[in-house]
Amino acid sequence: MSSASAEDLALQVLMPSFEGPDLPDDWADLLRAGLGGICLFGSNIGDGSGVPALTAAIHAANPACVITTDEEGGDVTRLHALTGSPVPGPAALGALHDLTLTRTVGGLVGADLAAAGIDLDLGPVADVNSNPDNPVIGTRSFGSDPGIAAEHVAAWVRGLQETGVAACVKHFPGHGDTGEDSHLALPVLDVPLTTLRERELLPFAAAVAAGTRAVMTSHIVVPALDPELPATLSPVVLGLLRDELGFDGVIVSDALDMAGASASRGIPEAAVLSLAAGADFLCVGPDKPASLVREIQAAIVDAVDGGRLAFARLEEAAARVAALGSPDVAGRAGADSGGRVASASERIETALRDAAAQALVVEGELPDLAGAMIVSVDSRANIAVGDVPWGLPPDLVVQAGGTVSVLGSGPLIVQVRDAHRRPEVGVLLGRLADLGATPVVIEWGWPGPGYGSFARICTRGYSRPGAEAVTELLRKAGWDR
Repeated sequence: MSSASAEDLALQVLMPSFEGPDLPDDWADLLRAGLGGICLFGSNIGDGSGVPALTAAIHAANPACVITTDEEGGDVTRLHALTGSPVPGPAALGALHDLTLTRTVGGLVGADLAAAGIDLDLGPVADVNSNPDNPVIGTRSFGSDPGIAAEHVAAWVRGLQETGVAACVKHFPGHGDTGEDSHLALPVLDVPLTTLRERELLPFAAAVAAGTRAVMTSHIVVPALDPELPATLSPVVLGLLRDELGFDGVIVSDALDMAGASASRGIPEAAVLSLAAGADFLCVGPDKPASLVREIQAAIVDAVDGGRLAFARLEEAAARVAALGSPDVAGRAGADSGGRVASASERIETALRDAAAQALVVEGELPDLAGAMIVSVDSRANIAVGDVPWGLPPDLVVQAGGTVSVLGSGPLIVQVRDAHRRPEVGVLLGRLADLGATPVVIEWGWPGPGYGSFARICTRGYSRPGAEAVTELLRKAGWDR
């Protein structure tokens, strides 16, 4: 164990995020004082071109700092948030069930992150999307079959970590059978322990067996284990990960600014409870002031001084984070990785597009689409996905409950996301049919039940290869763009 003070250790277990693409002076001071991690979000990354310089500045201020971001492929991408992910997402990979391809995609993501100077990827998602109405997991999952999801999580982890970037599978013990978003509420996973072990835990067990360096908690309540506290704050739930699954790596909290963790208690108190429960590395959330980091640090020190948090527990957490951030094991490959990313992308670009095409499901007969216009139904993504491109460039964006008479008749390509969770989309399509239009629906979200007899293309998430595959399919049906 270290001889560091509680003040030092309290900084080492924190993974917050500042606002903007440049390292602020007060955050550089935090890093020099021993801040253990930085998580990069949208405001830090922009178009991605400035990330290597930013990560270099962070590592210069503290070489042991673990720099993280969310790069899942498909719908959730931070490095490619302005253009879309260059690799198919988990739902498409799970549907193809080609483990070699999944491992390759994990490796491509890892090489991309390593070239940017990022040490830990907050991915892949190990949740089994058993509830098709889940508002936050969906296409981020490898599927609804626990066994298939487990195989692909393990393959993706292996591919990623072969590049030197650590994996952090999420969201333990499983967020897939919930109907609420833990960014906004406190979901409940009300299933028996037998179901939890046979379904939710299988992908996490596979990830542990594959050597994942980290596991992220979820802000959900599992009454069969702990009827009161969310997993992030529950010694019982996190004890299951340590004792039953045998995981000895870093337990990372999901962002503590999310409602499921801190709405009723505040972020500093959530941090103390999470550490006491067994978490090691505390993600705080995007665009925070340095003063909040100091508030959390002070709360942890006060908890140690007051006997609410054992000093040995804080030491243990800091030691695990330090091992994760050691420069000789973290993914800091620099320019050489950049070359690997470029050459690998050139070699497999066609293969990725072909794979995305194979993952497409076409329901019904596509009509003649000559002259068809593209209409996107406006839909806000969940916070995890964020404001990123999706679908093909539209000619028109409409509200699901808005006026459609301006569209007239003829062929239309209507783009939607998770339409099965939005009954108003079905009403819109019915109005279009009444006007004599022939809509073809492209479902870019989770492929739930369709509406009526409309032809439908299900993509299982957005990616650039997926967009190319859909474009090719539409052109074969006469679309002339």
